[in-house]
Amino acid sequence: MHIGIITVQDSDYHPNRRLLEAARKAGHQGMLIHPYHLWPITALGRLEVTGAHFAPLPHVVLPRQGAQIGDSCLALIHQFQLMGMPLVNDHQAVSIARNKFLTQQVLTAAGLPCPDTVFVNDEAGFFRAVDQLGGYPVVAKQTSERQGDGVLRIMDASDARQRALPALDRRRGLIVQRYLPPEQRRDIRALVIGGEVVCAAALIPSTGEFRANFHLGSTIEATALSEELGPIAVGAARVVGCDVAGVDMIVDKDDRPFIVEVNYSPGFKGLEAATGLDIAGRIIQFAADRYRQNRESMNV
Repeated sequence: MHIGIITVQDSDYHPNRRLLEAARKAGHQGMLIHPYHLWPITALGRLEVTGAHFAPLPHVVLPRQGAQIGDSCLALIHQFQLMGMPLVNDHQAVSIARNKFLTQQVLTAAGLPCPDTVFVNDEAGFFRAVDQLGGYPVVAKQTSERQGDGVLRIMDASDARQRALPALDRRRGLIVQRYLPPEQRRDIRALVIGGEVVCAAALIPSTGEFRANFHLGSTIEATALSEELGPIAVGAARVVGCDVAGVDMIVDKDDRPFIVEVNYSPGFKGLEAATGLDIAGRIIQFAADRYRQNRESMNV
């Protein structure tokens, strides 16, 4: 079986290397698909793809470009989907998960707990959001960012004018959220595959850092989810539409949980190290099962 992995990274990138290893171990062939080197075609009433040295077509595809995904990659994902190719996280799920505010919207509409959030697109809206959230400090973040990049703790109006507002693009907007200091919260990532929590870990920000990201030096420790948090993580992945998702949650000092993000292409280096699980193998197995199920349904 050929398992396609849509990514702009090479085989040295940890998730790609591990997924290729897991595919090979399971008797499959992993294929890295660079979304800028493969192009969709609509011609003569058919949907096809073309690109340099691209053959054969994958049997199943895992979109994993991450937060930097753009319209060209989304067009490729949609093309694969319309061609009847099974995807592990389809076009709609990726389109929602790539934008943090769209994610907050669907989660809140489904009754799942999210932090108070205001989406703004100009200076007046930013300062109004600060007032609505109870004043400074606040967290300002881009709708799409990677591994904590573009997430700012804004301490006052002067800080906002120096750091947050210059990055405010009216077309893309900016998210403003209430700030919870690390000492007043717990940061948890749950990995959900096929509607099941495979594992979870607690992340502890490094000294002087408010962002809980493994790539920013946070300590990561395996943890068991409570009876409340498990269904919340599964529900978040389901509502966004993700087959595979990293669900980031915070629990405040009053034990109230909030979903911060649903990542459709979660990194898992820290999770594998903390839990000892073969997460790459679980993802590859799910992808292979998805292909077989799709094939069986077509033969019915």
